[in-house]
Amino acid sequence: MPYYTQLGDIPAKRHIQFRRPDGGLYSEEVFGTEGFSGPTSTLYHIYPPTQVSGWKPMYSTNVEYVETDILRMRHLVSSRLTAHGDPVEGRRVILGNSDVEMSLCQPAKGMDYHFKNAHGDECLFIHFGSGTLHTMFGTLKFHARDFIVIPRGTIYRMVMDELPDDDRPAGVTRQEMPYGKFICFEAVNGSHVAPPPRYIAKKTAQFLEDAPYCERDLRVPKLPLTWDEQGSFEVRIKALNRVHSYHFDYHPLDVVGWDGCYYPYCFNADDFSPIVGMVHLPPPIHQVFEAHNFVICAFCPRPLDFHPKAIPIPYNHSNIDSDEVMYYVAGDYKARKGIGVGSISLHPLGIPHGPHPGTIEQSLDKKFTDELAVMCDTFRPLLPTRAAIELDDPHYPESWKGEHFPSLRGTGRAPAMHGHPMPVNR
Repeated sequence: MPYYTQLGDIPAKRHIQFRRPDGGLYSEEVFGTEGFSGPTSTLYHIYPPTQVSGWKPMYSTNVEYVETDILRMRHLVSSRLTAHGDPVEGRRVILGNSDVEMSLCQPAKGMDYHFKNAHGDECLFIHFGSGTLHTMFGTLKFHARDFIVIPRGTIYRMVMDELPDDDRPAGVTRQEMPYGKFICFEAVNGSHVAPPPRYIAKKTAQFLEDAPYCERDLRVPKLPLTWDEQGSFEVRIKALNRVHSYHFDYHPLDVVGWDGCYYPYCFNADDFSPIVGMVHLPPPIHQVFEAHNFVICAFCPRPLDFHPKAIPIPYNHSNIDSDEVMYYVAGDYKARKGIGVGSISLHPLGIPHGPHPGTIEQSLDKKFTDELAVMCDTFRPLLPTRAAIELDDPHYPESWKGEHFPSLRGTGRAPAMHGHPMPVNR
């Protein structure tokens, strides 16, 4: 996690007696990673966190991939989604591999239980909507364009507000999107989602001066923290490729205080400070988070390249070592045609991609971009699910056909090859 913090009541030292008002001891829990050598927090519960019962398996979370031997670029039109499930059950995996699973969620109802993902860290990006994440570490208010990083093992309940009509996309009804929409990147390889190490000082773990965001941009859990209730409370736990139901005789968010470096937090894409250059800079400058074998980036509104002859949109490039997924959030993505809000593009390793025909010339006088897109690059091929195939635009791979430099029309010449103009056959 980015930095040490604390909330609520904690004793003066770790692992000493800390008593409740009735004289009993609070139950200390060391919430640690990497065999107690990684980021850790220490929590103090009213009731022993080991007192659980009524466990039963509920449903499988195994992902079935299709078209696993087909290499092609894809455009998934996620605006076709309709409301389904709650903020956990309603997640539909569309792309994934053995490192990360990317899912879409457009909830139809709220959660009447708490959830713990013991399988992997989650990074949510809120496209539409707002709400509150009630966690064992406290309360996080979230809204549109927030990233929410939820470390593995965190107990939480996601409560989404009803979406105002003015915030709903044009043409989408209240029934189709009653609460909002978000995407989820789940680290399924055991690694943790965190800021890139190159943004962090090695000696102090402080964000460096040239990082595109810093501690002040992160929103950490706040009060209210403690729920002191007894009764029957369901906590669903994802582990071993299945969701299991457990029952607590007390409210699972019974923590009175905690401290440490392992906790959920929010970061809004509008707080990202884009790095710009004289000529076009590569995608790593847009990086927000990373885990093992994948990164998450945000292409935010920013001034464009300022060299007098700059081409201010991406150059053609080959993903030699990685697959690239872009989720288009807002604005006009000038390098692509036919892409709209909620579009998802997949450009796999092995196939060069770049600007669509005509977009280079159209971009040359542009000084600023209003686009917002979230990208995930992986170092293993991403595979589609049946849910992805349902959203697939089969014509996308052919969308690069056409004249890329129409200004040459009528000149009687084609582009020069190796310095020698070539005649046009008529």
